[in-house]
Amino acid sequence: MAEVQTPAGASAKDTVLMLLSILVLMAGIVAFYWFDEQSLPIRVAMVIVGLAAALGMAWFSWYGREFWQFALAARIELRKVVWPEREETIKTTYVVFGFAVLMGLFFWLLDMCLTYLTRLLGGQTG
Repeated sequence: MAEVQTPAGASAKDTVLMLLSILVLMAGIVAFYWFDEQSLPIRVAMVIVGLAAALGMAWFSWYGREFWQFALAARIELRKVVWPEREETIKTTYVVFGFAVLMGLFFWLLDMCLTYLTRLLGGQTG
């Protein structure tokens, strides 16, 4: 049987914490369906409480801290992106739509030709 290995910074406690947070989240979702006789706001609150508790547990694990560092680094990288101007975006959109129409026509013609050849070779007419 394969041995499960944890990342270098994670301990067994972190793994257990993540598993518990997944179970708590699943419990909130199961409660939503299990208590179907309750009103919808109460059932939604069960899911929200389960999600909040799961996020709280995950936050205190190594995985949660690593994810937060990743999110901060992604935010910094997102600020470095140079977004195109409106005019460039409109021109690119026209090119994409034009190419889509052109390819649509090409494949329609190809389909018509192949259908004609298939019927010709198969002995079907009309």
